[in-house]
Order: sequence, then C-alpha cells, then structure tokens
Amino acid sequence: MTCPASSLRAHACALLLALAVPGADASADTASTAPSMRWASTWYASPQPAWDDDFILPTGVPASLQGQTVRETVRLSMGGRRIRLVFSNRYGATPLVLGETRVAMAGPDGTALPGTSLAVRFGGESGAVVPAGAPLVSDPVDLAPGAFARLAISVFLPGPTLLRTFHWGAQQTALVGKGNLTAAPAMALAQGIPGRLFLSAVLAEVPQATRTVVVLGDSITDGNGSTPGADHRWPDFLARHLAGSQVAVANAGISGARLLGDRMGANALARFEQDVLGQPGVAAVVVLIGINDIGWPGSPFAPHERMMTAARLVAGYRQLIAAAHARKLRIVGATLPPFEGALRGTPFEGHFSPAKERLRQEVNAWIRDAGEFDAVADFDRLLRDPAAPGRMRPAYDSGDHLHPGDAGYRAMAESLNLKMLFGDAGTAP
Repeated sequence: MTCPASSLRAHACALLLALAVPGADASADTASTAPSMRWASTWYASPQPAWDDDFILPTGVPASLQGQTVRETVRLSMGGRRIRLVFSNRYGATPLVLGETRVAMAGPDGTALPGTSLAVRFGGESGAVVPAGAPLVSDPVDLAPGAFARLAISVFLPGPTLLRTFHWGAQQTALVGKGNLTAAPAMALAQGIPGRLFLSAVLAEVPQATRTVVVLGDSITDGNGSTPGADHRWPDFLARHLAGSQVAVANAGISGARLLGDRMGANALARFEQDVLGQPGVAAVVVLIGINDIGWPGSPFAPHERMMTAARLVAGYRQLIAAAHARKLRIVGATLPPFEGALRGTPFEGHFSPAKERLRQEVNAWIRDAGEFDAVADFDRLLRDPAAPGRMRPAYDSGDHLHPGDAGYRAMAESLNLKMLFGDAGTAP
C-alpha cells in the first residue's frame, strides 16, 4: 500500500499502516524494513481534555498558544532503529496545525544536544494538520536512540492553537518559547508548563519479539510524589527492571483518573481502546485504578457524588478484563495501595474515611481472590505498614499518605516479573 505524499488522507493512511498490524511501516521506503522488525510504543502520555476553571485544581495551562514553540523532554523505555512521533488532538473541536517539528537527543538540562537535531516530517511535509478528535503519526525519523535515551521534541505552533488536549502534571515540565525555536539548542526565556501538550507517544522500530506492557492508572502511575524531572514513576522503574528482556513500557496513567468517573481524564472504560488496546506491540496491561473512585465522592473533588460500591467497581474491572481477553491480551490486576490519612490537613481533606477504607479492603479482596485477572500485583501488601495495615509504610510514603515516593515506586516495579506480566515460564528478571 502506498500513501499519498501530502494531505490529510496521507496522515490517515500513515496512521493505519503504523498501528494496524505488527511490523507495518507507512514510510515510502517500506521495502527497506526488515521482516524481523516492528513498531512498538516505547513512551506514552495519555491525552486528556482540559477542564473548566470551576474545578478545585487549576490546569496551569494557558487557554491557547500562537507563534510559539513547545519543547518536551521524554525518556524512552526501549531504544530502536528509528522512531516516530505521535501527536493527539483527541479532545480538540478544531484542527490542530503543527509547524516545523524537530527531535534531538536531550542533555541533562533538557537542551537539544548539538549535531543531533533532525527534522520530523508528516507525509513528506514539514508541517501537518491534525483533524479534530484524531491522532497523527509522523514519518519515520532516522534517529536510533538506545534504551532509556532522553529526547528533546520541539514543535512550532504558527497560528492560534487552543489547548484542549493535553496531559496534566506527570512530574514533568514542558517549555514554551516565543517564535520558532525548534532548531535552538536551548529555550531562552521559556515559560514552564506542567505536563505535556499534544505529544502523546514515541514509537520505536524494534525487533519483532519485542513486547509492550501498558500500565493503566491514575496519579500513582503518573508519578505524583516522585522526584520531578527524574523519571522516577513506577513504570520508569519497571522499564529499568526489565532491561534486556525486549520489553517496552507505556505509561497510561492520568492524575485524578477513575475507573468509572470523568473529570481529570475520561474514565478507564472510555479510554481503554485508545490508551491500551490501540498501542502498537501491546501484549499485556497492568490495571492500577480505582482509589479515586473510592476517595473522590464526598470530598472537595466530587462533593455531591454518592459513595462508590464494590459491585460497581467489580463490574468495571470485568469490562476491562473482557476487552483485554477479546484481543488476546494478558491483564494483570493491581490491588489498591493503603491510603489512611490521605491528604489530611490539605484543601482536599475528606479523601479518606473508615467507610472508604472498608470499601478498599472489599475491592482488594475481590482482585486477589476472584481469579478473574490473569495475575495479581499485590501493591497493598507490598506498600502497607505492618504495624498499621491501613497506612503506607513510612519508607515508601511520599508524605501525603496517598502517593508513594521514589523508594515506593521502585519497590512496586521490582515486585513484577515476566511470568506475572506475560505468563512466561521463567521469572527473570
């Protein structure tokens, strides 16, 4: 199949070829791709819709940009022979116009290392239009980053651009500077914005045997409580833990996300198709979500919502299990970590109560004992304080009693193995 050189049809064609089947390549040099290679997600940030100002947490993101460059730094889980970038306009109501786009190896301070900057093209063109509600996959870029390489990705937004699709927080700061700075090594006088803007994935051309595991979650998966800018989210530690096993890790965590509710991102059932099942190379998914479904009702996050029930959460998990199994994906259920005292003394007090703790225990008992997930990652037992099982172990607690810190995230990652994730006969690493 050959794609037209320049048009929206070219972009749609590229997306189909890149994501529809393992090893597909939408570039004009398809024949040069060895049969033993495929495209797989090696970095991911789930798109989410910007919310209104009436919510208790501000986005910290401007309503629009124009004539500005956005630079983001990402750390890959696995390297590859070439890469492609994916931009998302999933929640936009108007087309997203991308100007010049470049990718470079990133230095420790996020600067683009001299001599590594390469132009990114879309259907052979230097710019692109992303239709409302759609993603856009770039042409392959002849950059061959190694495992855990850090990339600086810069995109110029020439015209008025509404920021309706973004990724909030993630312990990462995007830089925004005036004018076309895509080729500049550093972003002088840039404004920092918490999170990601439009960039949603990096695909790597990897050996056919490579498998991607997607982690579907909330702020615990998004890394809240970890050291900002250090790539110490638990999926980051998981990638390092599995190094050498031909496993890529895609982080589909959204701070504030819920299994059944919306507001800070769509509910997990609504985004499962795009954030998990649609990932090229995906072979397994770890589900760690539900604590916000329990904690939000009656708190400042959702003061008028009724209390969640175990039956509703179990029904939601069963839907994810059914969807994963229909695609022959292995699905691992993670127990909900302890959260006694969560956010106490903050404007968000009310997240925890004894009744919510009883509900968490009921849900965890089902995850552990029902036998409906293919495997169970028991993060509750791993993280809880032996002297007070409803609370997080102090050495693992970030301090807010809800999110682990760096040590807790590392312990979570290192408790998983290939047998749990993929059913492999061995347990290494």
